Amino acid sequence: MLQASIKFEQGDIDACRTVLKGCLKDDPDTVVANASIAFKEGKWEEALSGYTDALDTVGFQPDLAYNVACCHYKLKEYEKALDFASDVIDRARDRYPELSGGAEAANSLTLQDTKIIEAHNLSCAIEFDKKNIAAAKEALTGMPTRRDEELDPVTLHNQGLVQFDEDPSTGLQKLNFLLSNPPFPPETFGNLLLLYCKHGYHDLAADILAENSHLTYDFLSQDLYEYLDATIMMTTSPDEAYKKFEALSKQHIQQLRKLTASAATAEPEEKEDILKDLEEALERYIAVLMAQAKIHWENENYAAIESLFRQSAEFCSEHDVWAINIAHVFFMQQGTKFKDAVRYYDPLVKKSSEKVILDVQVIVLANLCVAYIMTNQNENAEDIMRLIEKAEERLARSDPDAQVFHSCIVNLVIGKPCLKCY
Repeated sequence: MLQASIKFEQGDIDACRTVLKGCLKDDPDTVVANASIAFKEGKWEEALSGYTDALDTVGFQPDLAYNVACCHYKLKEYEKALDFASDVIDRARDRYPELSGGAEAANSLTLQDTKIIEAHNLSCAIEFDKKNIAAAKEALTGMPTRRDEELDPVTLHNQGLVQFDEDPSTGLQKLNFLLSNPPFPPETFGNLLLLYCKHGYHDLAADILAENSHLTYDFLSQDLYEYLDATIMMTTSPDEAYKKFEALSKQHIQQLRKLTASAATAEPEEKEDILKDLEEALERYIAVLMAQAKIHWENENYAAIESLFRQSAEFCSEHDVWAINIAHVFFMQQGTKFKDAVRYYDPLVKKSSEKVILDVQVIVLANLCVAYIMTNQNENAEDIMRLIEKAEERLARSDPDAQVFHSCIVNLVIGKPCLKCY
């Protein structure tokens, strides 16, 4: 078994598999080793079966429970993954009370054996994927406290991503530090480039890509590389960038149609996996579509964006990002298009209850109020404004230090004074 472990760590999977053939098939160590090979090869269900069998045989072990959680995460079974990760954390705290959130603990053997850090990072990744940023931050802050120099690469990577909106400079600094000090999480390179592009630092993204071209093959998929390549060109060669996005868009549409057809004819046990693949493919297509739209937006060619979005409605009409942006496009064209803007803004706001209306993008609330007024639906605009004011009053009572300016922004957009701004 030691030989198999050595071969696995060296990345020689074939040799590892050969050694395992000479081991007892039902031995838990052999089962775990084969599951690890399956995981490395992206066979998540096979890996999950192996880790689960071993866990049932030997009882709870932090590393096995964590591996099961990772398999569920890869299968997009987020609630099951969170359950196993939480179990790892709870058992670690019960056995070692000094590991409770906030307690200081260096990178001891206890931390490594309990897998509590790994479980917190997995919980953070799950919540981040679910776009629940507050819960992702909570997963990180609940870790046993360590000094900055004691942080592992995964924690540093997750901190950089989760805290980016609040402190982009520190987030980029952490990701750049990781890139300069391997080994780093495989996602680091792609995420750093995506963040640079997302915030308009195309020149910096181009520099990072050029300086680390040797990392492209190992850490960027062909699809992601082509997307980044086109995005980086948007500032200097928008026409050429658009052609690249257009080619990518056609590839994504072809893939979406193929997956949709497969889902329609699949057996129930296969359909769930296909639908997960379809969801991921749609997210990739949405990113390309929004990049195309941005190029037209910079030229104030709103009619072209409307045409682009109508062509994509077959797959995107239920996606919030698509709905928000097509509403923006109608709003910018004004006139009779205000009615169309209401048609798309209104469901987005109504999906949010009175308690969470402040979670709706303020530009959506403001534009909807204006569109209501411009289509002689003043009472609807006033209803939304009252909901916002009540939500702000409740927040002020529960958190006096909270600063929200939704009412002020909405009033400024529609041209109405807001005394509490002054």
